[in-house]
Amino acid sequence: MSDEELKKLQKEARKAKRIATECASQVHDVVEDSLWTEYESLPALAQKTVDACLAWKEAQAKLEAAEG
Repeated sequence: MSDEELKKLQKEARKAKRIATECASQVHDVVEDSLWTEYESLPALAQKTVDACLAWKEAQAKLEAAEG
């Protein structure tokens, strides 16, 4: 695998991790700031967070496999 391909995988893994972190932050904000008025948004936010974490896990696994 070329250095360029490896850098692309690293970038994808970092981006997926950032997205997952942002989703978790949204859940945290609802819980901390507006639970009693926005609690109905939690199931969708939780699913979005799980999906983002799974995407990160997949990207990270590809990166680790490429790194050997």
